[in-house]
This record gives sequence, C-alpha cells and structure tokens, in this order.
Amino acid sequence: MTKIRVEDLTKVFGKKPQRALSLLKENKTKGEILEATGLTVGVNKASFDVNEGEVFVIMGLSGSGKSTLVRLLNRLIEPTSGAVYLDDKNLAEMDEKTLRTVRRRDMSMVFQNFGLFPFRSIQSNVEFGLEIQGLGREERTQKAIEALKLVGLEGYENMLPDELSGGMQQRVGLARALANDPEILLMDEAFSALDPLIRKDMQDELLDLQQTMKRTIIFITHDLDEALRIGDRITIMKDGAIVQIGTPEEILTNPANNYVEKFVEDVDRSKVYTAQNVMARPESVQPEREGPRVALQRMRQSGISSIYAIRRDRELLGIVHASELSKLVDEGKDDFSEVIRTDVPRVELHTPVSEVIDIITDSSVPAAVVQDGKLRGIIIRSSVLSALSGKEVNLDETISESTSS
Repeated sequence: MTKIRVEDLTKVFGKKPQRALSLLKENKTKGEILEATGLTVGVNKASFDVNEGEVFVIMGLSGSGKSTLVRLLNRLIEPTSGAVYLDDKNLAEMDEKTLRTVRRRDMSMVFQNFGLFPFRSIQSNVEFGLEIQGLGREERTQKAIEALKLVGLEGYENMLPDELSGGMQQRVGLARALANDPEILLMDEAFSALDPLIRKDMQDELLDLQQTMKRTIIFITHDLDEALRIGDRITIMKDGAIVQIGTPEEILTNPANNYVEKFVEDVDRSKVYTAQNVMARPESVQPEREGPRVALQRMRQSGISSIYAIRRDRELLGIVHASELSKLVDEGKDDFSEVIRTDVPRVELHTPVSEVIDIITDSSVPAAVVQDGKLRGIIIRSSVLSALSGKEVNLDETISESTSS
C-alpha cells in the first residue's frame, strides 16, 4: 500500500520562481538556471511512491537536494509546484491547524543535531512533544517510558543529556520521535554526527526496531554504505533531480548512468549482497517417491556427483553422494534414506555474502539456501566470485560444478 505519493515536486529558492520553472520545462540545468536568473533549484520535479512499512532512503552529495526534499514532505518548506499526498490527502491543501496535527501525530522528524534540552532529564526531553500536544502528565510519562524502553534506554530516565554518550543521545532523539507513535519517521542525516562504530550500532538498532515497529521510514544520508545497509529502496539525487530509484541490488548491478556507477564502484558488495542474490538452482531428489537409480540418472545428466534430498514440500533432508547410491543399487536396495547426510551447511535467504564466504570456504559441499527449512537454492564458490566481481549471476543456472565431498 502506498503511504506517501510525490508528484512533480519542485522547489526553487529566490524571488519570482516561475522564471526557473519555465527554464526547467526547457530542460535547463541547475547551473544554467542559476546563471540566467540567480535562482537556486533545490528540488527538480521529483516523483516517487513510498510504501507503507518501507525504509526508503534518499541519498546524494551535499547540495543534491535531499534535505530540502524531506522538508517538503511535511511542508516545513513550501513547494514551488507539485504535490505530496499522505494516504491520498494532499498536504498542500491542508490548513495550518490540520498540518500541525499531521506533523505532531502522523510524522515525526529525527535530525542530525540531537536537539536535546541540556537541563531537562532524558524522560522530560522525550515527553516534550507530547507536552506541546497538551497530553496529561500521566499519559506523557507512560508514553515516554515505553519509548525509552524501545530504544534500550530503560533506567536512564532521570539522567541529563551530557551524562550520555553521543549514540545514547541520538537514541533519546529517536525515542522522542517514537513517543508520538507516528506512522512515518523522517530521519535527516540522523546518524551522520556519530563515530563509525556507534553509527553502525545505531543502524542495527534501527533495523531491529523496524522489525517490531514496521513504520514507514524516510531516511536521508550522503553515505552509500549506510543507504545500502538499511534501505529497502534507495533514491539517488543529483542537482535537485532524482537520478535512480531501486533496491540496493538494483542500484549495484544496474546503475542508471555514470554518476551512479561512480557512486557504487568502491562498495564492498559482500556486505550488500545476500545469499538470495548469489544462489543457483539446485538439483534435488525426493526419497519418498524416487529411488537411488533416479537420483544417479539425474546426477549423470547434470554432471554432478552429489544431489540434495528433499521432501515433497521441498523441506531439506540433506545431501547424498553418487558413490553411496551406487553401492545401494549393487545391493538391490530401493530406499536410500540411510545414506542421506544431514551435515549440510545451511544459510537463510537474507544471510549477507560476507558471512556466506566463511561457510563455503570451510565446506566440501555447496551451502544450501533455505527458507523456513525448505530448499530454495545452493551457493557455490564461482557464483559468489562472479557477484563480487560485478558480474551478473544467473539464478537459474544448473550446477555442473562437482559437489562431491
């Protein structure tokens, strides 16, 4: 379900912005418009949808328009043209009272600057937005305590901001936003001021919280690694315009132009790709209805020496080797369940490739990719190397690489 819909959203800074709009229709660049009119194009005809429960990342270098764009979403900045719809309601048509209600209850913003009141306790800082809304003390206290628990700051309620680390102060800022129980979180460079290790911890914290909260999050950053780590989809901006929108994998594998390609060329793909991105189609056999001769025939056709045994519902049982099946055939046996080896390395669909590498390095057979215990694919070394080198991986390829132990 679409939560936010943005249509041709444009912001021009300066007097008589219509002059710039006319030049934009002629496909003039931001620099050309500045030179001709003295006007600055902050956002240039941005259009996109944000789905409910999605982490939608907007990224770009300084001056790309990303922070202007996020402020247009809640009308902290008035657009020059275009529209923003929240649940199909046009924010531009809302009066000031309705808009204030939306900002207080539906959208909460988390800034790079923590903005904490130094002489208020942590709990009092979290209560501040609720206090502005006019909530009673008891209700404010309850909501603040629940929000602090959510971000792992239970027990710090009575401390002052300067008694906390930078990462903990940012958690207070996040708790303050969550105390309103908003449907949408707008996060503008929220973790940029933190040290790298603390920043990574906060990214993990946000992802863990999202598993519980399932909020719609629009996250602004200039850091591609951060965008790839937390984003369900990423928008890349340049000179106020949207250059590309896609999943992390789409951005990495199919950059829209040279600008995006330069962005992604130094990315550590092993931390972005998951098992799902590098798995190949496995050959399998069902012991419940197929015997050792069928399994051997299937292995000969595929040029492999081992095959994965599954149930009818694709639940993974293990792996069986040709040498052991041949012995059963020689002995005239039809049941090969006794030779199925269960010590097959398993990874989940969304296991990062950086973790998969260690697993397949120490294993003599490909790792099985499972979802709810069911076999979805297998991972061989060559597919991982292809992905890390930037080559496209064919997920339907038949494995011809040896799988013998």
